[in-house]
Amino acid sequence: MQICSLLTVVTWVLTASVGNAAWPEFLGPGGQARSSDTVPTTWSETENLLWKVDLPGSGASSPIVVGDQVIVTCYVSGSEAKRQVISFDKTNGQQNWAVDFPIDYREDRYQGYITEHGYASNTPVTDGENVFVFLGKGGVHSISLDGKKNWSFDVGKGSSNRQWGSASSLVLFENSVIVNAAEESRAIIALDKATGKENWRQDADMLELTYGTPRIVTLPNSEPELVISVPGEIWSMNPRTGKLRWYCESPMTGNVTPSVIVDGDTVYSFGGYRASGSIAVKLGGKDDVTDSHVQWTNRSSSYVATPLLQGGRFYWIDDRGIAYCTLAKDGEVIYKSRVDNLESGRPVYASPVLIGKNIYVVTRRSGTIVYAPNDEFKPVSQNKFAGDETDFNASPAVSDGKLYLRSNQSLYCVGTP
Repeated sequence: MQICSLLTVVTWVLTASVGNAAWPEFLGPGGQARSSDTVPTTWSETENLLWKVDLPGSGASSPIVVGDQVIVTCYVSGSEAKRQVISFDKTNGQQNWAVDFPIDYREDRYQGYITEHGYASNTPVTDGENVFVFLGKGGVHSISLDGKKNWSFDVGKGSSNRQWGSASSLVLFENSVIVNAAEESRAIIALDKATGKENWRQDADMLELTYGTPRIVTLPNSEPELVISVPGEIWSMNPRTGKLRWYCESPMTGNVTPSVIVDGDTVYSFGGYRASGSIAVKLGGKDDVTDSHVQWTNRSSSYVATPLLQGGRFYWIDDRGIAYCTLAKDGEVIYKSRVDNLESGRPVYASPVLIGKNIYVVTRRSGTIVYAPNDEFKPVSQNKFAGDETDFNASPAVSDGKLYLRSNQSLYCVGTP
């Protein structure tokens, strides 16, 4: 299955604007979760580890790469709790700068699902000139690439009675930074990149339990669409105004965590409560397109990770340690295989990334699994750093033949010496 040509051009332009080696947002350029780079398939503390730095606090957010910088966010606990945005030199791991954001408000209590991912779960995004970070109740912030604060915007202090914390990452469109502030204010908000002023805002109670990152798609001879999956529905909005273009019913009831996946003129969504299912919807249309544009629904689903679309198939390892491969044309299962050598509990939160010819899946405490997108699940390798028993919740970043992994303890750079 081929990515539509115009979407490819849009992604190329975005990548070129931040540098050809950039990994500028959650799951890389355009959120496509793929890189043509070649990185090692095996590593350890003594093999193919170029550098490692300890982090001041925990985080489930993924690293991003822009220019010669790797940028991560952390939650630093203690009597003066704060979130930090930290830049490291991507070649040697030396710290360039750190920006503090004190927590002078009431956070959700550290209990329940919050303990599974923490208080720094939103991946930053960059346009090559500034980096934009979403810190949940701590707001959205713009920081220059030399570590200077530009502006801040308060998106709300929480309207959910579940208090599961924030997860969605930011996306950029033209002059806007778009944030899914479902947990903070049950709203999707577009902010001016230069000033932080609100361009538009759409409030909706249905956004509660919406944790995925929205996606932008532009099809030939049509207007751009901002697509997001919410409990029970998929929405397409005008990213310039926030107005609803179309919607359809979906089987994903309950909390929806995976981000939507766009390929050609089709959007796919997974998530919801266990076995809620998956759906394929043709883009375009107006108002309710349930009867006219839904191509299929299926019971196969991913609860946390955003599946990888490759060669007309979806691949992922779910949070219970089951490896899946399903067909994009109808959602039918090609294989469903138990992954060996995983710790019990919820062993996988990260989303898969295709690097070169292999799929890389970071497990929480059992290393990174490398395997090929084939008819059977056959791991090539499983690589774990001894001495780090903290959670690896973040999806990886890739740049210039190097793989960047982060845990609650450290940031690692893997590559060929």
